[in-house]
Amino acid sequence: MQLGRRSLLLAAAAGTAAAATAAPAAAAPRTGGPVVIGHRGAAGWRPEHTAASYTYAVQTGADWIEPDLVPTKDHVLVVRHENEISQTTDVAAHPEFADRRTTKTVDGRSVTGWFTEDFTLAELKTLRAVERLPQVRNRNTVFDGREEVMTFQEVVDLARRLSRAHGRTIAVFPETKHPTYFRSIGLPLEPKLAAAIRRNRLGRRECVVQSFEPTSLQRMTDVNVPLWQALGTTGGPYDLPGTTYREMTTPAGLAEIAEYAGWIGPDKSSLVGTSLVADAHAAGLRIGPYTFRAENQFLPERFRRGSGANDFGDAFAEYALYYDMGVDAVVTDFPDLAVMARRG
Repeated sequence: MQLGRRSLLLAAAAGTAAAATAAPAAAAPRTGGPVVIGHRGAAGWRPEHTAASYTYAVQTGADWIEPDLVPTKDHVLVVRHENEISQTTDVAAHPEFADRRTTKTVDGRSVTGWFTEDFTLAELKTLRAVERLPQVRNRNTVFDGREEVMTFQEVVDLARRLSRAHGRTIAVFPETKHPTYFRSIGLPLEPKLAAAIRRNRLGRRECVVQSFEPTSLQRMTDVNVPLWQALGTTGGPYDLPGTTYREMTTPAGLAEIAEYAGWIGPDKSSLVGTSLVADAHAAGLRIGPYTFRAENQFLPERFRRGSGANDFGDAFAEYALYYDMGVDAVVTDFPDLAVMARRG
């Protein structure tokens, strides 16, 4: 069985290279197994947060697509991994924006580069997306320069078109990035996101909102969509100094999360050798670990194959491990592989 799964993996690679509420809503996982969430689309195969990445994710079976949300200077929500965009766009090649390069403190960290909040939407639309990890995914650089920076509204519109084309509901899974920081500079994310959800009449099967900051989720109580508490491996949420992610994953911490959210999203490593899946379910929460990738450097040692850090390992064995744990979703850069693994 494992040999067959590896063959499918190689075939997929070759083919692609060629081509707070009282009762929080919880989106039901598909009957065929865990929800497959395309992390920033299909980031393993296309530059992340592009129309091509989202489209390929859905074409290969993703149930949800994930846009990370940051604001522009004119307070439009756009989708980028971070508000600093030198790694995900060609901004450094635009001399007209050279004077926008600056250093800021974001969530306590000093960051140098170009930031979405210093550009209007019209200005951002003159930039083009590039592969964020060119040393890891050199094959994706062939798509550099071909795609615009998308707005959240454009992602919603795309999800609706893809839903019609494929005859199934594709949910959007927006994450509020650095919400405390953006609130501090007068560009809060939550009101704009809530307005978009209401304007588009997004229901519980079409949208799930996630954040690493609990207070950001608790500001989304006026929309009837599921909320997802993301959890890191070290430290704690920026908005709650003194609170650790470790505390949040105890039975008592999970019970607190269940008062405002229906899901948790821990790093996948947090599930190995622990009772987190069972504890989450006991608290009435669904659980979707992140981020599944196919390259050796992102896989447990026993699933690595070959000698290169960026060679593909036995990703199917890792999916099988987590599916057997009883997870309700997986967040993955390779949704096609997660769907294949879900089929068994």
